[in-house]
Amino acid sequence: MSDTPLRIRPMEPGDLDAVNALIERAVMGWSLPDRVKRLSLPLYKYGAVDLKFLTMVVAELNGRVAGVAAWEPADTGQVPEGRRGLLLHGLFVDPSLQGSGAGTRLFQSCVDAARKLGLDGVLVRVQSDAEGFFRRQGLQPLPVTEPDRDYALRYWLAL
Repeated sequence: MSDTPLRIRPMEPGDLDAVNALIERAVMGWSLPDRVKRLSLPLYKYGAVDLKFLTMVVAELNGRVAGVAAWEPADTGQVPEGRRGLLLHGLFVDPSLQGSGAGTRLFQSCVDAARKLGLDGVLVRVQSDAEGFFRRQGLQPLPVTEPDRDYALRYWLAL
């Protein structure tokens, strides 16, 4: 990275264009057919309305957005029985900074928020390219109990 430290801060409405450009760079680097990436990309981008319902933070480096994380309370039917948690809605890091620790810092912001709220853990619905990252963060896979409803790659970090 550089001499300027990575800073995690709340996302602001003025960050949306930079965040969505970053998400596009990240998604287009996934190990999926190009057509699948192009068709799914709009589903990953954020709009102004998302700022009302999601808690969002950005990683900023040298004055530019280098990553983003967004979370919200998880539905009780999605987390292990009897547990309450946050759902990490999305975590994206600029491809040029992947492996730099930015993703870990962004994920830790979500974990810290869950702890502050007194919740039991963090739920993540993982894209297959990111499984290794989330396993390294200590998350454990959840079984798929309802294939018609459950996301195939769900991971849980118990706090």
